[in-house]
Amino acid sequence: MSTFEHYVLWVGLPYAAFFLLAVGLWWRWRTDQYGWTSRSSQWNENRILRWSSPLFHFGVLFVALGHFMGLVIPKSLTTAAGIPEHVYHLMAVIPGTLAGVMTIVGLAGLLYRRIVVKSVRLATTRNDVVMYVMLLIPILLGACATITTQLFGGEHGYDYRETISPWFRSIFLLSPEPALMVDVPMVFKLHIVAGLLLFAIWPFTRLVHVVSAPVGYMTRPYVVYRSRAPRASVIAPRRGWDPVSTQGTGNQGPDDVTASQGA
Repeated sequence: MSTFEHYVLWVGLPYAAFFLLAVGLWWRWRTDQYGWTSRSSQWNENRILRWSSPLFHFGVLFVALGHFMGLVIPKSLTTAAGIPEHVYHLMAVIPGTLAGVMTIVGLAGLLYRRIVVKSVRLATTRNDVVMYVMLLIPILLGACATITTQLFGGEHGYDYRETISPWFRSIFLLSPEPALMVDVPMVFKLHIVAGLLLFAIWPFTRLVHVVSAPVGYMTRPYVVYRSRAPRASVIAPRRGWDPVSTQGTGNQGPDDVTASQGA
């Protein structure tokens, strides 16, 4: 392992990425609370968004849960719980593959919608383009890693819990062990680097909304929209008796109103 890979990729980059993630979220909260949003484009187009958005979000949620279980929970705990390696491999690969397919199909729908639907395309900023590229790369690399090493990499696939998981935990224990990454397959290394770079830019994109929890969503009041200028109604008036003003007649009281049948 070269010095660059040893110290920069597996020691410096993780700390820099998580530092930018934490400080960036704090800075964004202090300076741009009104911009802390996903900037929904549902009003531009709803037909494609109706199926692609749930697929992507639920897929990413399950993928994140799988990453948490694989990286944070030590192998010794699952072994002590009596879960054989083969059973754990099936538990990780089958749901993980389904979650990955959901994520990729949902993201493909979102990208297609953003490119093809003109109103959504015009609302896309350069920041959005960077965000989508940085999001797409680790997802595709993760899918490639799953296919090449887990689905078709032998009976048990590549046991990342012997290398990547201990390295990941060592970062948060402030005792990094970059030597664990020496023999990790290249596709996993690329996936990790792309994921860390995504975390680094996370607070500065619309992805910041993921950090929010919609605790008060069910109890918040409705948002009321009112037009600035009155507009003529397009609904035909109903037949009935309409009051006719008698202002200026001089000989009728305020309650004397002549009624005429409306057209």
